[in-house]
Amino acid sequence: MKHRQIKKIKNKEANIGIVGLGYVGLPLAITFSNSNFKVIGFDIDHEKVLSINNGKSYIKHIKDDQINYFVEKGNLCATTDFSIIEQQDVVILCLPTPLNKYREPDLSYITNTMEKICPFLKSGQLLSLESTTYPGTTEEVLKPTIESKGFCVGEDFYLVYSPEREDPGNPGFSTSNIPKVIGGITSNCLDVGVALYKEVIEKVVPVSSTKAAELTKLLENIYRAVNIGLVNEMKIVADKMNIDIWEVIDAAATKPFGFTPFYPGPGWGGHCIPIDPFYLTWKAREYGLNTRFIELSGEINRLMPDWVVQKVVDALNEREKALKNSNILVLGISYKKNIADVRESPAIKIMEKLRERGGNVFYSDPFVPRFPKMREHIFDLQSIEINEENLEKMDCVLLATDHDLFDYNLILKHSNLIVDTRCVYKKRTS
Repeated sequence: MKHRQIKKIKNKEANIGIVGLGYVGLPLAITFSNSNFKVIGFDIDHEKVLSINNGKSYIKHIKDDQINYFVEKGNLCATTDFSIIEQQDVVILCLPTPLNKYREPDLSYITNTMEKICPFLKSGQLLSLESTTYPGTTEEVLKPTIESKGFCVGEDFYLVYSPEREDPGNPGFSTSNIPKVIGGITSNCLDVGVALYKEVIEKVVPVSSTKAAELTKLLENIYRAVNIGLVNEMKIVADKMNIDIWEVIDAAATKPFGFTPFYPGPGWGGHCIPIDPFYLTWKAREYGLNTRFIELSGEINRLMPDWVVQKVVDALNEREKALKNSNILVLGISYKKNIADVRESPAIKIMEKLRERGGNVFYSDPFVPRFPKMREHIFDLQSIEINEENLEKMDCVLLATDHDLFDYNLILKHSNLIVDTRCVYKKRTS
């Protein structure tokens, strides 16, 4: 059965089902379509499904033409009907894995989806989980569900874990040229999974188990989280000592070994860095371990929005103004430049804190024309245009996300006060 499935994959005869059509699932669907696989995307969001079937993109950095081409070619379509899972040879799960209010893993998207698709799983299928999660999830959560159908994983059903490594908005990397780590429940599972991803990814990196693959993803993001926390703490120290941290980082980066530059900002954001480290923190407690570096980096990064707000307060005070009733324009509310993703964005946390202290908050973001509906953050705002009149109305302009589309010369010329959390103006003048 294994060899039959691998042959089907190599001949591009395998039907690919991708569950979850967000920032990970949609690029993956396009990648498989581009390699002449027939792909069906599954999502509970009717609007996303309709958009794809009409050849339209709802993700800023993915163009309509990319989707429309594969839809018209017959390589890509989308549905909310999960019974069609039965027609797929491969099922890939690209689902959110947030934290709950107690900062514990929330696997409800995965478990609810497995309940939906379980009646339609069939012999010989390959199931791949790409969602970031704690070590043991694939083996402890997915495997028992599959076995409850009477399948023997590794013999008549194949199960792997292969973490996503998307970097939205990065022009140098796409799904196809980012190396793909993969671990299987058994060696047969790994063989089928490697055969699949080799057809669409330039380099596949097999590891010994699904747990190793799960921990690999967490290590990547913990490495970034800890270093972001370190450089943000260094920024606070340097500021107190009246030292330019950006100058220090640039100087340290000239060392050709032993140093990788990380840059400070208003805090961490996105669906990975503020979330993923705490999946390991939670799992480590099961083994009686306390992950102190992770907890400390989280504490530092979560405090950065408060530090930025205080810098705004101090800057206004120097001009004999109070934050209360001052007009504050936040430039950029996505979590990083040149994308529309606002998940866990520090800019939004800053906006809330400014509003709580009486500031009149406005924002401008060319990628987010209207403030999105969010469970925890509510603003009835639209992005305002960057022009001379609007800038001169503001008591302070806070640069939170350094989009390339901003006219920084215009902002500098017509702003009364700028608090720059991204060092844009130093870079432009140095």
